[in-house]
Order: sequence, then structure tokens, then C-alpha cells
Amino acid sequence: MRARIRAEGVERTALLESLLTVPPHDRDAWVDALLGIDELPTDAPDLPRDAVPYLPCSVDEILAVVREVPISADDELVDLGAGLGRVAILVHLLTRARSHGVELQAPLVRSARACCAALGLDGVTFTHGDAAETVLDGSVFFLYTPFSGATLTRALARLEEVARRRSIVVCAVGFELPRLAWLPPRERTGEPRSAIAALTLYESWVAGVPPRTR
Repeated sequence: MRARIRAEGVERTALLESLLTVPPHDRDAWVDALLGIDELPTDAPDLPRDAVPYLPCSVDEILAVVREVPISADDELVDLGAGLGRVAILVHLLTRARSHGVELQAPLVRSARACCAALGLDGVTFTHGDAAETVLDGSVFFLYTPFSGATLTRALARLEEVARRRSIVVCAVGFELPRLAWLPPRERTGEPRSAIAALTLYESWVAGVPPRTR
């Protein structure tokens, strides 16, 4: 499968079918092997106070995001706290959506970019920087407990700037966002909540901005 991606790309349905044949408890390792991720990195010793050490999101939660949003080739996914790029790369492979990751730790960004180069992917990019200080744009934003406190507050202000231009969906895994008038939680459909309990979807609601069509 990795060789097919590198040589000619892989049809999204074939990739999804292959992935779903893997037992759930083995899917993370299967995807890491596909992406060439050998081991978890060591975090930088000088992470900011509100930053969270690197911990990859599970593949099943990524699949839930793809289904529940749902993400299509017309979307642009932005992963805030992208780590080694598992979310951005897998979403792109499964949907053909453009994907972008923002990551504070430079070694992780280098590894994510190297993975894209090895797989021959040009629809996935990464920025080394603080998500709370980066100018953002996209239609779907992914957060897997990347930061908290003041950093989260500033990042949400960045997302509000985007939402005042276009409707966005924010996918929070492992935590819930504070209540915001412009970003209410979306009622979930699809799988029972117990199957993907860690995922909460929010959809922006700003006067004068057309709602998302899906």
C-alpha cells in the first residue's frame, strides 16, 4: 500500500477498505507503518506552559471525523497541534481534501514534511509555529487536546476570525471547548455516541455568513 501511494497514489475507497479489514486495536500501528512512523518522538524540554506533550490521536477517531463532518475533497482541514502529521495525511488520503498542520515542535514538523515527501503528497503542508499566533484559514479545524488555558483562548480567537469570513466546523477530540455564542456544538449523527465518545463537533454560526452545506 505504501509503495502504491508513493508510485501512483491510492484510491480512497481502496485505502478505507484495507484499513477497515484491520482489527481496531491494530489500526494505529497499521497506519503508522503506512506512513513510515517508526516510534513516538521525545518532546522538546522547553514546551510552553499551556502546550500538551505529543500524543497521537487514534485512527478510529480520525475516521469518525471524516464520516461525521463529513469531509470532502472540497474541504481544507487544518490540524492545530499536528504532531507527526497522522491526522492531516490520513484525512487527505481518505478524502483528497487539502490538509495543513500547525505544530510548535520543529522536529515533528520536519518528520511530517519528510513523510509527505516520501509518499509523494503535494496536498498536505505543515507550518512550524504557535497555532495561537498563526493566521489561519480552512473549513474544518481539528484539535486533539493540543493546548489549554490562555493559548486555547487565543487560538479560538483566531478561529473566530475565520468564522466571520466562512462557515467552519471544529472537531475537538478528548476535551470540550468552552461555550461560545459563535461556535455551538453540533448535534451528532451517524454512529452511536458511545462508539466515538471522545469527539465533539462544533459548527460556526455568525450572522451574515452562509451556513455550511453538507
